[in-house]
Amino acid sequence: MDINTLRSAVTVVSLVVFIAIVWWAVAARNRSRFEQAAQLPLLEE
Repeated sequence: MDINTLRSAVTVVSLVVFIAIVWWAVAARNRSRFEQAAQLPLLEE
């Protein structure tokens, strides 16, 4: 295995991880939790 094959593998793994994180962030089941967290700075105590 040469360095270019390793670089290609790391690039592909990084892309897959990025897509998984984006999918998790926009998933419908997480939407209400993220909307609630987004309102925290605006709430007065």
